[in-house]
Amino acid sequence: MIRVLIADDQALLRASFRMLVDHEPDLTVVGEAGTGAEAVALAAELKPDVVLMDIRMPEMDGIEATRLLDGPRVLVLTTFDLDEYVFGALRAGASGFLLKDTPPAELLAAIRVVASGESLLSPTVTRRLISEFVRRPAAPVVRGLDRLTEREKEVLLLIARGRSNAEIMAELHVSTGTVKTHIGNLLAKLHARDRAQLVIAAYESGLVR
Repeated sequence: MIRVLIADDQALLRASFRMLVDHEPDLTVVGEAGTGAEAVALAAELKPDVVLMDIRMPEMDGIEATRLLDGPRVLVLTTFDLDEYVFGALRAGASGFLLKDTPPAELLAAIRVVASGESLLSPTVTRRLISEFVRRPAAPVVRGLDRLTEREKEVLLLIARGRSNAEIMAELHVSTGTVKTHIGNLLAKLHARDRAQLVIAAYESGLVR
């Protein structure tokens, strides 16, 4: 059972999300929060697997709340399709980003993807992420990049280009276990929470152009 916390300042939307999620046999809503501060407090108390996080909320916005969470995966839902929110949420540690008008079936699938430990970036978000970093004149220093082996850099490049584990395995002619080991090493060395943050690290460091 995947435990879900809903954080949104609109009660009607929270109720709609609750009905949608609770209708699924493998998903359950364990709590609701109307502010970012409430989301952080409830997450610490209820230990959800996934937090559906709104961006614009009173007291504390969803980006800051995401940054303060320790443990649950965060799937950001917003009506605002703006770059500043996409990049802010991903840097704060969000594992996925969807608009609130996403079809219900896609939202439910996204919850399961994020809960499984994967990241979820729509093609639109990925294109924006790439174009944003391509236009930047200078790349900041990414902590841990100098500790990567050549093979780990290869894997990081493929992740940044959107390759799945299976595609990386086929391209590098290695086993599934080896790919997972490399990804685990990348997460540890680059202090990244998940695959989405690895993509950001690859572009911010200038490793990918």
